[in-house]
Amino acid sequence: MLKLYWADDDCQPPADRGLAYGDGLFETVRVNGDSAPLLVYHLDRLVRDAGRLGISLSRPELESAVAGAMQRYGAIHGGSHWVLKLVVTRGSGGRGYRPAADVSPHLYLFHSVLPPLPPETGVMVDFSRVPLTVNPLLSGIKSLNRLEQVMAAREMKDPTFELLMTNAAGHVVEGTRTNLFLHGPDGWITPPAASLAVSGVMRRKVIECLHAAGEPFRECELQVEDLLGRECQGLYLTNSVLGVVPVRNLAGLDLPVGNRLATICDPHKRPD
Repeated sequence: MLKLYWADDDCQPPADRGLAYGDGLFETVRVNGDSAPLLVYHLDRLVRDAGRLGISLSRPELESAVAGAMQRYGAIHGGSHWVLKLVVTRGSGGRGYRPAADVSPHLYLFHSVLPPLPPETGVMVDFSRVPLTVNPLLSGIKSLNRLEQVMAAREMKDPTFELLMTNAAGHVVEGTRTNLFLHGPDGWITPPAASLAVSGVMRRKVIECLHAAGEPFRECELQVEDLLGRECQGLYLTNSVLGVVPVRNLAGLDLPVGNRLATICDPHKRPD
């Protein structure tokens, strides 16, 4: 049985394993008025990755809770764009790391206004000095363990919009809050899913759109020089809240800017 907590009503139990150990996952859903174009993708990932962690989630219970949140918080935001955050933890119980056998998962629901969207003319991006380590058992999971991203994000200074992170092999993996797509002479490239700390739902949507459009696409490792080289015809960041974001400057180097990827795949409409 899923235990539901409304963030604006209830206090988090002190023994919650998400608070103590980061034992859980989260999703950040953009809501456009009364609809969430990527909601199915978010719930797919949440249920799948909870299963990978051994947290049993009922899809019907989740859908019911989200429907209640859309009604409850949608009334607050009216017809405007807003953000719904779902946090699932293993629950409370168990002394130390080993969870109790009868622990029940907790679901916390939060809401906030949509943050300012980046300009369509592109953003400034740099590289982080914080290396990204991905445990193969946890690759792609949007877990509550995000300290590397927190430390990297602390380096960010305006007007830099995002920092890209590299792994121990020097491969460019992802941003602190985004996945990336490179457009080159042979088509589209994105780092392999197995190398990612977070495999974003917007990344999934973009890949589906590229395949549907018949665009050449592959997953392969990317080096820093691939992004800064002459063959780069465009670099794009993806995020389920922000959509598709073109990069106009990377580490001081101006890059080609266009709306090609957003034209192929943009499930969000800009606010009026």
